[in-house]
Amino acid sequence: MVFIRSLSRQLRRPATSVFSTKGVFSPPSSSPFRAASLGGFSVSGARTLTASANLQGKVLMVLYDGGEHAKQQPGLLGTTENELGLRKWLEEQGHTLVTTSDKEGENSTFDKELVDAEVIITTPFVSHLELTHTGAQLLTFSYSFHPGYLTAERLAKAKNLKLAVTAGVGSDHVDLNAANKTNGGITVAEVTGCNVVSVAEHVVMTILTLVRNFVPAHEQIRNGEWDVAAVAKNEFDLENKVVGTVAVGRIGERVLRRLKPFDCKELLYYDYQPLRPEVEKEIGCRRVENLEEMLAQCDVVTINCPLHESTRGLFNKELISKMKKGSWLVNTARGAIVVKEDVAEAVKSGHLRGYGGDVWYPQPAPKDHPLRYVQGPWGGGNAMVPHMSGTSIDAQIRYAQGTKAILDSYFSGRHDYKPEDLIVKDGDYVTKAYGQRQK
Repeated sequence: MVFIRSLSRQLRRPATSVFSTKGVFSPPSSSPFRAASLGGFSVSGARTLTASANLQGKVLMVLYDGGEHAKQQPGLLGTTENELGLRKWLEEQGHTLVTTSDKEGENSTFDKELVDAEVIITTPFVSHLELTHTGAQLLTFSYSFHPGYLTAERLAKAKNLKLAVTAGVGSDHVDLNAANKTNGGITVAEVTGCNVVSVAEHVVMTILTLVRNFVPAHEQIRNGEWDVAAVAKNEFDLENKVVGTVAVGRIGERVLRRLKPFDCKELLYYDYQPLRPEVEKEIGCRRVENLEEMLAQCDVVTINCPLHESTRGLFNKELISKMKKGSWLVNTARGAIVVKEDVAEAVKSGHLRGYGGDVWYPQPAPKDHPLRYVQGPWGGGNAMVPHMSGTSIDAQIRYAQGTKAILDSYFSGRHDYKPEDLIVKDGDYVTKAYGQRQK
């Protein structure tokens, strides 16, 4: 699906349509933020700019097609139909917008339109992106669930690229070292905090789903069965269990806070940077400086760290063997942090009582992905879902607002980004969230 229309009223460019095998669409008038609000929410926090020639640019959005779902729910902002809710605002700035879902192959609309961009906007759910041409003025792609990385080779071809924005949280799809060395230093920013509540809630839900053996119990009902013993033999309480999080950033801390009322035996965390003593006391958690030591104590482990060189493939056969036998593992961080074959084998053997989460590698998960179907010796033990933990309607509103604010800061020339949103800037790292790196 492809839609292209010139938004530059001042330049009076003619409307243009580019056809792909998926056809062309016009964005619905019901698109969120096209009017003042969506369900009481509005895109705010970015002042209105006065469009001028040097501010006008080409906007390329590579999104997934929401179809009837996007029409029913205009809050699905990361679709070709709803365009992050930014079409009207970009139109007011005189920019040209190209929206497409066609990104496969060298002759894709994406490849053809990517020839002259200055800003790239992506989301953390895109896991591979074909960047084969020089960069254009504004590129946006969001929740396409198609494979995509901004590699060093691809960044080198984007001669005009100045800003890479993640419309969400997690910039591991960008080669950050290469970004620092490209075009004098590409700024990489993300909408920090936009989905932390959504993901933290999903983590707690997944823990309970696994510990209480919910999935096979529900499947019984759907199948017209009734065998309490079959599911109760593998059902436990969360109370008096030891739960540990790998990393205690914005999501990890919120997970621990939400677990406090469950009266767990102990709440542990592993992170290179400790929480403030008063925060530890408030939550009732304890830091363990050695990861293997923490894993050996935990009944439940939740992964909440970024993906970078040090965490890729971290949970392999060797590390999983250090985990407490019969424990549960939850991953809503990144699929590549675990070795999928090793996790599947651990669940199948019973060393892990279960695995759950919403992140996959590769993504979208192929039909034969081992984590789609793996079960424990007694059945169950699988709480995997599509990558959805950070895509609640509330989260999508927040990341659309944050994306707009970052764009406004860039196009206005103010460059007054929120410090917490910056990953790399001026050729150096602003955060250690993606590992201990050097310029």
